[in-house]
Amino acid sequence: MTVLANNIDLIGSVSLPPEYSHPVYGEAFFRLLLSVRRLSGTEDLVPVTVSERLLGDTPADEGERLRIRGQIRSYNKHTETGSRLVITVFARELEPLDDDGGDVNEAELQGFICKPPVYRTTPFSREIADVLLAVNRRTGKSDYLPVIAWGRNARFLADVPVGTELSVLGRLQSREYKKRFEDGTELVRTAYEVSASAVE
Repeated sequence: MTVLANNIDLIGSVSLPPEYSHPVYGEAFFRLLLSVRRLSGTEDLVPVTVSERLLGDTPADEGERLRIRGQIRSYNKHTETGSRLVITVFARELEPLDDDGGDVNEAELQGFICKPPVYRTTPFSREIADVLLAVNRRTGKSDYLPVIAWGRNARFLADVPVGTELSVLGRLQSREYKKRFEDGTELVRTAYEVSASAVE
C-alpha cells in the first residue's frame, strides 16, 4: 500500500480546552477544539486529538494560541441511530504561541477517489463538487476524507473516475447542519470537509 501525503498546519485559539478522550496502549489522548478564523472572519472549529505526552505542561486553556501540525484522520462512530464518519486532526507537533498573529489553516492531501464525485450548482449558480478521498496511512489503514471544490475545480472533478489519484491543497472547514430523524426530531451537527483551493 502506497503511503500518501496527509499534512495539516493550524494556528488558532483554543475554543474548548482538552477533555479526556481515550487510551491507546496505556497512553491517554485528549480532544480539544481549535478556533481558526478565515480571511472572511468566519470561524472554523477544528477538533484536535492530542496525546498526554505531546500536551505535557502546555497551557491549553480557552483563548490560548497554539500551532498544531499533524494529519487529518477519520473513523466511524457507531451510535443507536447508525454510524457516522468522524473527522479529527491528529496532532504530531504542538507549540504554544505568545503572539496574536494571523490564523493558519493549510491542508495537503494525496489520495484516491473512492466514490463517484457529486457535481451540482447552488441556487446562486455556483458550481460545487463533493469527493470522498481515501488517504493511506503507514499502518495499512486508510482515512476517508470529504473534499469540497468550487468553480473550475468542481468542473474538473465532475467526471473524474473512481480510483483516480488526486492531490489537494486547501483548508479543513466546519459547518453546521440539521439532521432530521424519522420521528420528526432534529439534531444540529457539525460536518467537516477539506475545502480545496487547488486540485491535481
